[in-house]
Amino acid sequence: MFERFTHAARDVVIRAQAEARDLGQKPIGTEHMLLALLADPAGPIATTAALTERGVDARHVRAELIRRVGTGTADPAAFGQADAADAEDREALKAIGIDLDAVRRTIEENFGPGALRLPRDTKPRRKGLLSRFSSSGHSPFSDRNKKVLELSLREALRLKHNYIAPEHIMLGLLREGNGLGARILAEAGVDVGRLREQVTRSLTAKAA
Repeated sequence: MFERFTHAARDVVIRAQAEARDLGQKPIGTEHMLLALLADPAGPIATTAALTERGVDARHVRAELIRRVGTGTADPAAFGQADAADAEDREALKAIGIDLDAVRRTIEENFGPGALRLPRDTKPRRKGLLSRFSSSGHSPFSDRNKKVLELSLREALRLKHNYIAPEHIMLGLLREGNGLGARILAEAGVDVGRLREQVTRSLTAKAA
């Protein structure tokens, strides 16, 4: 299934893992996927009216994660050394069809060195995505998050698309509906039905 993921969608998966690590949280949940989807403030999801009208952006979601879960809550004993962790990360992503090194190379070839650095809403950090990605141990995806990725494929099939873009992942997150990511949206007063319509419309416009 993951061969259908666009480079942007694969980048979202990697960003979700980096965000979970940055916050010291495990496992990688739907909330981290939502945060990754909103990481580009000018992107098609972050600028969706149903979200912007309710003030839901990466800053809001990150603050909610810190408030609800805290930081550094992952068991330190679960983290290995950097080299071993990097190997584990490659294997974990390989298991779901993502070649980490190929994604890194392609993104940097197309967008230049440093393109993998996460946009931040706060002060820039000294470590970019690549160094943070290999700085601690493997973080597994939660069962709900795995379901979101599966549902993103179903959403693509429903729309008769032969690829999976970040918007399909958002639709999968909304369709799963029970994860912390969806709850953060609901509790912020986001009209989920309207958000689905707007994201779907964006995808349809792209495919036209």
